Formats: sequence, C-alpha cells, structure tokens
Amino acid sequence: MIFENNDRIVFAGDSVTDMGSAQPVGEGLFDNLGRSYVRVIDNLLAACYPELAIRVTNSGTSGNTSRDLLARWKRDVVDLHPQWVAICIGINDVWRQFDVPALTDVAVGPDEYRDNLEKMILSVKDSVKGIFILTPYYMEPNRDDMMRARMDVYSDICRSLAAKHGATLVDFQKMYENYCKIRHSSFIAWDRVHPNQVGATLMALEFLKACGFDRFGSRE
Repeated sequence: MIFENNDRIVFAGDSVTDMGSAQPVGEGLFDNLGRSYVRVIDNLLAACYPELAIRVTNSGTSGNTSRDLLARWKRDVVDLHPQWVAICIGINDVWRQFDVPALTDVAVGPDEYRDNLEKMILSVKDSVKGIFILTPYYMEPNRDDMMRARMDVYSDICRSLAAKHGATLVDFQKMYENYCKIRHSSFIAWDRVHPNQVGATLMALEFLKACGFDRFGSRE
C-alpha cells in the first residue's frame, strides 16, 4: 500500500465528502470525521493496517463549488501540511446550472472549473507525496440525460488534469455507472448525488483500489 506510518491524507470537497463532519476541518473522536466515504476509508485503513497511524482529515464543506473550495484552500488544505491530498469537487458547479439556472453567477462553467482545479493541484504538487483527483458524478447511467452529459464534461476535465500533472484519477462516475447497471440509483441515493452508507462504501473501495489496498489483509 502506498500510505506510510504517520502520513496525513486530506480529503477536500463538497457535501459528498463532508456529510456531517466538523467544520472547517473534521478529524479525531466521535463523529468529527463525518459519515461519508472518508469515514469508511479511515475505518478500513485502521482495521486492516493497525500498525500504521494514518491521519485522515475531512475538509469537505456542503454546498461548495470549486470556486468556494479554492477560496478556503490554503486554510483547509495547504496549511495542514498533508502528505496526500484528495480532491472531489464539481457536482455543485454543474448542479447550480440546473436547479437555479437563472442565477448564472452561482454556477461554475467548465473553463473556470479547470482553472480552479489546476490552481489547487499546482499549490500542493511540489510538497506532497501524491494527489488524487476524484471525479464528480451523477448516478444516472443514461449518458444522454442533460445533467449526466454536463457532468461528463467536468469528469473529462479531471481526467485531463490528472494526466497532465501525474495525479491519480479515481473515477467515481464510471464506478457508479457500472453499479447502476445492476441496481437502480435509488438504492444508494434519493437524489442521484448524496450516497447512503452503501454508496459511501463503494466510493471508499474505489479510492482504496487506487492505493494498493488489500482489504483482505496481508498479515498472518
């Protein structure tokens, strides 16, 4: 596995990362880490690799666009001096284009999204062991659906930037698309965005798959 003893992983994002975490930074005792995929990742790392003290930090804030995340990026990510950074942002950049279409200053278009995300990457690229780009998603297998089609544009930006900067891509959109071929999205999210604990577990496993994680354990 790529994580080492005393590594710190900061997960930055919106509500699907936040899910009730302490603000502005969630970690430590009780429910401070929230109930998202971040909590499941921490659970699995602690359960399967007890010899490693890995510090998992939730820097998600509900409702954030990439513009909002960039505004608090230094305080909630850079100043925490992590060894690893995971960025999951973009859902609200797209969603605001559909649920409040008249508020054109609220949504974040593709060009600004690319610029915001690249600024985040460049600000930590030379000081961390690695960066994870987690694609935004919409749990709709029909790619012709208007919001799904728009979300794919933002996922493509993530793929492009990950390749450009040597970051690890975690494709949540592809993972959910494959899952929804078997089970309807209502099984994991009432609004096709905010996952229940099944969805959080799917996201955690998809992330850990990119980290060389052996969920069955490697110890005798």
